[in-house]
This record gives sequence, structure tokens and C-alpha cells, in this order.
Amino acid sequence: MWTGKVSAPEAPPEDAPRRTGRLHYIDSIRIALSALVILHHAAQPYGPVDWWYVEGQPKAQWIEDFAVLNAPFKMSLFFLIAAYFLPAAVDRRRERSYVGPRLKKLGGPILVGFFLVIPVLMYAYYLEFRDYGPIGFGDYYWNIYLGEGREPADWSGPIWPDRQFGHLWFIQHLLVYSLVYLAWRAVADRVRSRRGMAVPPGTRAAPERVTGLAVAGFAAVVAVGTGVLRIRYPVDEWVPVAEIIQTEPADLAQHVPFVVAGVLAYRRGWLQTFPARVAYGWFAAAVVLSVGYVAFRSDLTGFFALSGADSGQFAWAAYETVLCVGYTLGMLVFFRDRVPGTGKLQRSAADATFAIYLIHLPIVVGLQYLVRDVPLGASGRFLLVAALGFVLSVAAALLLRRTPGVRAIL
Repeated sequence: MWTGKVSAPEAPPEDAPRRTGRLHYIDSIRIALSALVILHHAAQPYGPVDWWYVEGQPKAQWIEDFAVLNAPFKMSLFFLIAAYFLPAAVDRRRERSYVGPRLKKLGGPILVGFFLVIPVLMYAYYLEFRDYGPIGFGDYYWNIYLGEGREPADWSGPIWPDRQFGHLWFIQHLLVYSLVYLAWRAVADRVRSRRGMAVPPGTRAAPERVTGLAVAGFAAVVAVGTGVLRIRYPVDEWVPVAEIIQTEPADLAQHVPFVVAGVLAYRRGWLQTFPARVAYGWFAAAVVLSVGYVAFRSDLTGFFALSGADSGQFAWAAYETVLCVGYTLGMLVFFRDRVPGTGKLQRSAADATFAIYLIHLPIVVGLQYLVRDVPLGASGRFLLVAALGFVLSVAAALLLRRTPGVRAIL
């Protein structure tokens, strides 16, 4: 990344709109997305078949359906919202002073989670669901989690060694995308300066209006990108990019375009002007496909594929893209037009969504351990864990943000 000096951007003209007011509907969306993330992780032992920190629990088909239909869009919308506020943050701080605070806010929690939180969850999993005999935490941490010991011949996985970032992959990617945007800004401003061009203002004087054709083109890019990536990388296969960036390549095409869209949405005023008719049309399509998936699950799952170069894989990539784009646009416009304001408690919860995301996983997994012997089926356990997980995560996040020295990060 280029780190030299650049000319300071010119101030926006007086008639340019200054988007400094709080977007209250975004607060409501962030809270809703936090709830969906908690619900998704609360559902893991009771429906989906992929790996999770707690195993051997009863299953319910509707919970698996919820996880499948919820997965494609919630993180994409999270990325879009985070990227929407990125240009203004860089504008306020300028390039050099932005890096340090960003590394502190995102890098600090990543390190704490990797070295302190995730090892505890993996140690509990090792003791409860593996048959390698008892081991002290220190031995486990050094030999199994960090991988300084020898891998057992019959290692049960899912990976060796056990070290992972868990849900913190999202924070890692936020940091990477922030630094990439910063590098692009620095290079672009330097090129403009050398050519004697004025650096453009932060936002367009007149917000642009997005057309239905543009949305269709965006969706096509997402669908094609997803299909191409999944030829090589199946869904739920995670790889360590540069050895430390935990990445699921199969979903990158559902994330990166939304980061770009978020940045452009801020610069061009798309969130303010996005036509409701287009958004609700895509939302209706997503609802129809969701109902169709539940109604014809056995036929569709027999045809769809999670990887490979066949029609089933490309069809599922397109199917997921409609869900992703449809629910994202539907939520944005519905909350913009129908949920314009928030109360004091909601604003506090919205400010704490970063903290909620960071701390919810150990809370949810802890609750899943606690209800293992509760005489409830999969549905009862899921609903109990989800409700308690949301309440406890919000309460803990609000409490942590009142702790001296922690608020600056959370």
C-alpha cells in the first residue's frame, strides 16, 4: 500500500449535501441483522449439518431451512452498511490518521478473540466431542490449538491445528476492505494531483437514482462470480488467505460487490433515492423462491449442488443471488420508508452492534451447552438459546461499552 503524502481533498461546494445526520433506519437494520446473526448461530446445532462447536443435538427441518435461507444475505447487508460509512470516516480523518484507529478498533478484538476466546470454545469441543482422552488447557493450547504438537494419525478435524478465528472472519474482512479502500483512495488522489485535477467532493450534489436494469446487472455479476468461484471452492470450505485471513471463497462474490456498492451508495446518494418499486420487486422474488425452496425442498436439493461445474451448482448460485439481493434491498427500503426513527434504547443497541457481534458467540455456545440436557426438542432448544442469547449479548455489550477503556474499541 502506498503511504506517501497526498494533496488534501478540496472541501465540498456549499450546495453539496452533507450527510452528517444520523440515519436512524440504519440503526434499526443493524439491530435486526445482529438478531439474525445470533439466530443463525443459535440454530447451528439443531438444523444445519455443517460443523459447529456443539454436536449431537436433535434436529428440526424448519431450522435447517431457516439457516439456508438466512445465510445468503445477512452478511452481505452488513458489509454494505459498513462500507457505506467508510468514505465519510476516511474523509474526516484523512488517510494517514485513519489507519491507526482502524487497526486498534478491528485488530485488537481479532487478536483477543483468536488468542483468548476461540481457544476456550475449541478446548471445550475437544473434551466433549473427541476421543483423545483428557488433556490440560495449557497442553491443548500449545500442542493442539497452536499446532506445535504432532497431528494425531486419526485426527477428527475439522482442521489441523485447531486454531481459527471463528466468527471474527467478518472483522478480519472489514479490516482488509478498509485498507484496500484506503490504498485506492491514496493512489487515486495522487494521480489526480499529478494531473492537476481537483479531487472530487465527497458526495454528489444531486443524488443519483438507481435503475432496475442496474440492479439486474449487479445481480448478474454476483451470480456469475459466485458460480465461478464455486467451481473450485465448495460452500463451507474455509481457507487461510496469507495464512491469517480466514476466508470462505465460495461466498466472496456475495460480499465484495456489496462493499463496493456501499461505498458508491454513500458517494452517489443511492440509499436516499433507491426506488421502492424495484426493491420490493426483488424482495417479492426472494420470498417466492424461499417459499418454493420449502415447498419443493426434496426435488430442489436433489438438483442443486454446492460446488462443481454443473448446472445444479450454477442454478444454486443464481438462486442464492436472488435471495441475497432481494432481501437486502427489501430490508433497506422497508426500514428507510417504514422505520424512520429509533428511541434512546434502540440507538444505544445500534451503537453496540459491533460489541454484540464480537461477544455473542461464546454466549450462544455456552447456552447451547447448558440446554443439552433440558427436556426440549430441537425447536424448543433453538428458541430458548436464541432468546436468551440475544438478551444476554445485548446486555453484555451495553455493559462492556460502559467500562472505562473498552468503549473506545467497542
